[in-house]
Amino acid sequence: MSDVAAAGRRVRGGGGAARRAERTAVSVETARFITRNIPNFEVLNEEALQIIEWNAETVLEEIGVNFVENPAALDLWRNAGADVQGERVRIPRGLARKLCATAPSEFTQHARNPERNVVVGGKNLVLAPVYGPPFVRTAEGGRRYATIDDFQKFVKLAYMSKWLHHSGGTVCEPTDVPVNKRHLDMLLAHMTLSDKPFMGSVTEPSRAQDSVDMAGILFGHDFVRDNTVMTSLININSPLTFDGIMMGALEVYARNNQAAIISPFIVGGAMAPVSVAGTLTQVLAEVLAGVAYSQLIRKGAPVIFGAFVTSIDMNSGAPTFGTPEASHITYGAGQLARRLNLPFRSAGAFCGSKLPDAQAAYESANSLNMGLLSGVNFMLHACGWLEGGLVASFEKFVMDADQLGTLHHFARGVDMSENGQAMGAIAEVGPGGHYLGCEHTQANFKNSFWRSDLFDYKPFETWDEEGARDTQALASVRVQKMLDTYQKPELDPAIEEALNDYVATKKASMPDAFM
Repeated sequence: MSDVAAAGRRVRGGGGAARRAERTAVSVETARFITRNIPNFEVLNEEALQIIEWNAETVLEEIGVNFVENPAALDLWRNAGADVQGERVRIPRGLARKLCATAPSEFTQHARNPERNVVVGGKNLVLAPVYGPPFVRTAEGGRRYATIDDFQKFVKLAYMSKWLHHSGGTVCEPTDVPVNKRHLDMLLAHMTLSDKPFMGSVTEPSRAQDSVDMAGILFGHDFVRDNTVMTSLININSPLTFDGIMMGALEVYARNNQAAIISPFIVGGAMAPVSVAGTLTQVLAEVLAGVAYSQLIRKGAPVIFGAFVTSIDMNSGAPTFGTPEASHITYGAGQLARRLNLPFRSAGAFCGSKLPDAQAAYESANSLNMGLLSGVNFMLHACGWLEGGLVASFEKFVMDADQLGTLHHFARGVDMSENGQAMGAIAEVGPGGHYLGCEHTQANFKNSFWRSDLFDYKPFETWDEEGARDTQALASVRVQKMLDTYQKPELDPAIEEALNDYVATKKASMPDAFM
């Protein structure tokens, strides 16, 4: 046996049972949101940024944007000095940027557990799960329509996942609940099954108001009036169209001091030009108009510069993910967001794969790392995304959530403290020795290296004897273990009863609608 192997056995010997017990204990620990100690990657020089900003203002002034089915919005723009003809709003150069200046550069989203509050903006990165899929996939059951039971399980998994800071919103679309009532059940799940921050409903303005009202029950109406407790996703109908439903939801949230992600929905070649600079021009024009409108509703309303960007496969028409073009656009959008002094939302565990396979892993890894390096502050779709966002996968959820730990560790940067320099260790070991038993290693080994809670690091013989399980099989086991050991966070029974009563009363007030 080599000296290294012998030392390794000595290090692993004493206390092994305690360490195994520590690894298998039930934990609902949540890591603090990421604060980067690394630089952002910037793909555009100053000249390129100025050209894109000039072109975006030209789009707003000469081409304009449509605000459809929203006469009140047209009146607000007209009073602000825009040229309004029909539903087309042309915004004079500089006006949108001036209006955007009142939006905060960062804000705190409060959780019902104050230890899990998140700060959105600056050097921070908040990670939230997948949003919106109508289908779910499991290794055993395959692909099927999502149910409210699936939704509740995803909320529990998000609560149990250490590296996720946020419970998200429509983690999957529960198709077994009427369309006009499912937002109530989803909000109730986020509020009672987790104590992490969550997102509000945007599918209709009255549902946004339900979100505010239920948040008032959970946090107290006075607290909600004065603090941000929800984030919402306001998609723009690219190109250059703001519909009445989404803008109506934005109006509710802005008036109530709740945060909104103003996010163009871009598929390059379909909803935006095929070129990177052209797409960035459109993204900036749409965000400027959307953020400016939020500030017309309420100065100082918290907003996030959003950029959901993918390209298109010109043969099949399907969206593609993890591509270099999407990276260029995301890096550039991050630079534009910082120049506006706004928090930035983009990236996620994006992939076009039908299964949590190698394609999914490659594309998701590209997208996650891109998000970290581009300066994203709020990352939606950080785990669970499959099949271009049509599917929420239970196995991929825990696979992605596990890998989010790498973002936390990479973002720390390089430790240049005395301990990080490790000069004492180098002197102690000297030429020809090994570090496994030295004082520095003993003091630091628990936290020095990131270690997956999912991947198999065992020798081949042990792995083979245990069934030669691949990552998806390991993930299936982890999903079940997390659900079996889930413990509901404490909530004042009177508050939970009031939330249940609100949902029951609201549901009873209207007939079911599935369209």
